[in-house]
Amino acid sequence: MQYIDANTVHQSLEYPELISALRKAFREQRVQVPQRHHHHYRYSAGHDHENTLLLMPAWQADGYLGVKTVVVAPDNQNEPTIQGQYTLIDAATGTPRLVMDAASITARRTAAASALAADYLAPVDANTLLMVGTGTLAPELVRAHASIRPIKEVLIWGRSADKARAVAATLQGESFDVSLCNDIQSGMQRADIVSCATMSKTPLIYGKWLREEQHIDLVGAYRPDMREADDLLIRRVALYADVMPHALNETGDLAIPIAEGVITPQSVLGDLPSLCKSPAPAERTGVTCFKSVGHALEDLVAASLVHARVESGSSAG
Repeated sequence: MQYIDANTVHQSLEYPELISALRKAFREQRVQVPQRHHHHYRYSAGHDHENTLLLMPAWQADGYLGVKTVVVAPDNQNEPTIQGQYTLIDAATGTPRLVMDAASITARRTAAASALAADYLAPVDANTLLMVGTGTLAPELVRAHASIRPIKEVLIWGRSADKARAVAATLQGESFDVSLCNDIQSGMQRADIVSCATMSKTPLIYGKWLREEQHIDLVGAYRPDMREADDLLIRRVALYADVMPHALNETGDLAIPIAEGVITPQSVLGDLPSLCKSPAPAERTGVTCFKSVGHALEDLVAASLVHARVESGSSAG
């Protein structure tokens, strides 16, 4: 059985193709996705955060079955924060086809899902993007959004200036200008799209900083005790999630304001399946917000594309 490394995964997943495949899959809803497993554990007393084990299965009866096994280790210093593997299996026979790097699958499909949502929700002429966060997802989110909107300027904010500079360097040579942002508030005043991908436990972006027309992309805060946006922002925006109802209790950006009565579950106006059944892009006014939690359908779609590309390359060779 072949192992596909991160570099091959990245080379196999171009954003326009991946976004299109996700749109089709969310629209058709033929992929079965049971509830994923979250298991939290503390590695040692000296670590500040718990690690999280994620088990995410999905299958399409006449296609593939896939299982992603991921460990998120926030305190890692010399190793990536997110590591794991994705196993793609023939659903009819149960025969494993490929094992591939899960972190690269996760990064690409997460960024593509945010871009897919933005294609329905963000201003069609959005040209300035603020990226809050400097992790693995940051450059992927920037590239994905730039693939569906005419992004000309990208601002990078991070708690570490060195990490922000590293992200900016990664993006050199792209079709947009990149600069560092020292203050989130001033960055939000300039940005048409604000993408936030952090592990923050307290809000980083605030409703009082919103413009009249803007799109907010909340990607981090993957646990119920984490959040990136304050109550005012969540209450003021037209709110969407990737897939309901599991998004309501897996992230603090939704679970905390719901528990405290700031919003209700009905405050979430739609999800990717409902958005993908409508034309895109659509003219919208006001401020929209997409909360990404992650969905195993996205992994299966991405892994299937990698398999197709690898098989095509093998056949060509």
